[in-house]
Amino acid sequence: MRGAVIHAPGDVRFETLDDPKILHPTDAIIRTAVTCVCGSDLWPYRGVETIGDPHPMGHEYVGFVEEVGSEVTSVKPGQFVVGSFATSDNTCANCRNGWQSNCLHREFMSTCQADYVRIPNAQGTLVATDEHPADEFLPGLLAVSDVMGTGWYAALAAEVKPGSTAVVVGDGAVGLCGVIAAKELGAERIIAMSRHEPRQNLAREFGATDIVAERGEEGIARVKDLTGGIGAGSVLECVGTAEAMQQALQSARPGGNVGFVGVPHEVAIDGQELFFSHVGLRGGPAPVRRYLPDLIDRVLTGRINPGKVFDLTLPLDQVAEGYQAMDERRAIKALLTP
Repeated sequence: MRGAVIHAPGDVRFETLDDPKILHPTDAIIRTAVTCVCGSDLWPYRGVETIGDPHPMGHEYVGFVEEVGSEVTSVKPGQFVVGSFATSDNTCANCRNGWQSNCLHREFMSTCQADYVRIPNAQGTLVATDEHPADEFLPGLLAVSDVMGTGWYAALAAEVKPGSTAVVVGDGAVGLCGVIAAKELGAERIIAMSRHEPRQNLAREFGATDIVAERGEEGIARVKDLTGGIGAGSVLECVGTAEAMQQALQSARPGGNVGFVGVPHEVAIDGQELFFSHVGLRGGPAPVRRYLPDLIDRVLTGRINPGKVFDLTLPLDQVAEGYQAMDERRAIKALLTP
């Protein structure tokens, strides 16, 4: 088969790879329908994360089941399935408590920018649709496998409630999906922090009521100005940088909550500051599997369309251009078609 391999910062190549095989009775093999580049893939691409030896890339996927291991009964060959970037058996104590992204048998997906993918823990990870969805739904279902599920978790972690005010820090795909989530959970006011007009426009389309273009202290002051001087009850941190975290924490009101889902890089939190702020903080890898049935239904019924975050579509063999376009902010998110 063919797939993306990262060799060094800025160096992603499309290569011939070994076909995946069933290694454990809990595995499944899927044929990719569509896949994509994630904002978190840009950390190694930019050299912020160590790459080490060349290795495949990608953790977002939807596709058709080709083969299943002997212990997999929840899906069968021919079905269309959606999964999560973190696999889960969906039976361990952590899974039963709703934290499938912290499953005791968790494996993080990392080979999905390819024609075929092996899915560990397939029994608990994959959710089949009732029938093969129309092509128009594929981008939205792909978003559900990570960025929509992650934005949803950010809103829940920030305790967005009907009638509340939410701030979304970050205008990438996760942040924009966080706007969708805040709207779906009933936020009355949604303040999206963005300096890029196309992303601002999409945030408004998804439900943002206000746009704040300022960053840092100016951005915090602007949020305070919009919220009567005290900050928002819910803040979604969808970037992962120290600046974004500081902006999120200081944009929250006393008694408010920050849901942080951006993978932290050089983020340090002052314990004294957090202690006296009365701000709650929860984050981590999103338990996407918990939300899959609900989010799949919202996409297929047309209630939400997170697939709009894909503003660049490329054949899979042009995956390197997808990385470059996102790195240069020429694209929000690149959809890849095998």
